Amino acid sequence: MEPVGSGGEGSTAAQLMGVAVPLNDGDSSIAEARHLALDFLARARADQDVDISARAMDLTQLVVSELVTNARKYAPGPMLMELRILDSTVAVTVHDSARTRPVPRSEDPHRIGGHGLEIVKAVAQDFHVQLEPAGKRVTAHIALAGEPAAGGRGVGAPRGAR
Repeated sequence: MEPVGSGGEGSTAAQLMGVAVPLNDGDSSIAEARHLALDFLARARADQDVDISARAMDLTQLVVSELVTNARKYAPGPMLMELRILDSTVAVTVHDSARTRPVPRSEDPHRIGGHGLEIVKAVAQDFHVQLEPAGKRVTAHIALAGEPAAGGRGVGAPRGAR
């Protein structure tokens, strides 16, 4: 994993740590991305003393899985996943080569599959898509504390900073 913004130029107090990881083109990229996300959060706990709830660990894996799956399915070419601890959230960003915004399907409780974007939007505190010259960047922010996304903002700062 390649560190980004962890104390270098352009970092802020709110951005505690981050990594950028190129993902392979194979089907293993989804499982690889989930494992990398868990490792990143475990290192944030151990190295930066960041409070991260079990719920945040689970939701981050879910969001990573959904965003990487969508990128694999709809965007040919290289992918890059970024993970950053920002304030009280973990920001999960997937860069891909398609310049098309993801569009949630109409609600259909009988549909099998195709609910990934709905799920991501439901569990994320913030979700946005930014088109770029060579594709797009899809970002979801997951609360580090145990509250649901619709609840209050959790605490994700280092324990000594409270």
